[in-house]
Amino acid sequence: MTELIAVITITLLAVISPGPDFAMVTRNSLLLSRRAGVLTALGIGLGVLVHVTYTLVGVGLLIQQSLWLFNAIKLAGAAYLIYLGVKMLRAQPRGASADHHVTPLSDGAALRTGFLTNALNPKTTVFIVSLFMQVVRPDTPLATQIGYGAFISVAHIAWFSLVATCFSANAVRDRLLAVRHWIDRAFGGLLVGFGVLLAIARGSR
Repeated sequence: MTELIAVITITLLAVISPGPDFAMVTRNSLLLSRRAGVLTALGIGLGVLVHVTYTLVGVGLLIQQSLWLFNAIKLAGAAYLIYLGVKMLRAQPRGASADHHVTPLSDGAALRTGFLTNALNPKTTVFIVSLFMQVVRPDTPLATQIGYGAFISVAHIAWFSLVATCFSANAVRDRLLAVRHWIDRAFGGLLVGFGVLLAIARGSR
């Protein structure tokens, strides 16, 4: 019971802390649609399962012990965040008639964006690996550990779906679409900042 409470508490604190996942869901919900935001949230939850899977099969321990492997994951994640950020920073203002017509993102693209943002996020790597290595006991049944992983994934989906619902409210979106290029640039700057911080954090696990 103590282990379960610890897993739930640490997960909830980790999920609500701001980061690339929050920035991406918020941006897609504000500028695109509620559907895009929720699908991004679903992709994030699927990305979490990637971290859970390699941790349960033992690769997480290898990542924890191997500095070069961790750094490779970290740099890949940083590169992806910077790539997304630069694309957003290049957003240009549109004419008044186009301000309320935002190019939609396909369901697959929204899902993929959320998935890659989380799967390539080394902070999620650290969170999942540390949780299973330091909080979950080695003698905890595999079925229970899988249950923990499923809970972590569902918690991410639920939280970010709530974020998507809040930020996609018509009253909010209608007021902000007129300055959507500035919003894109702001979130682009955040993602570039996250990426740079990840890239320069040497050996930090």
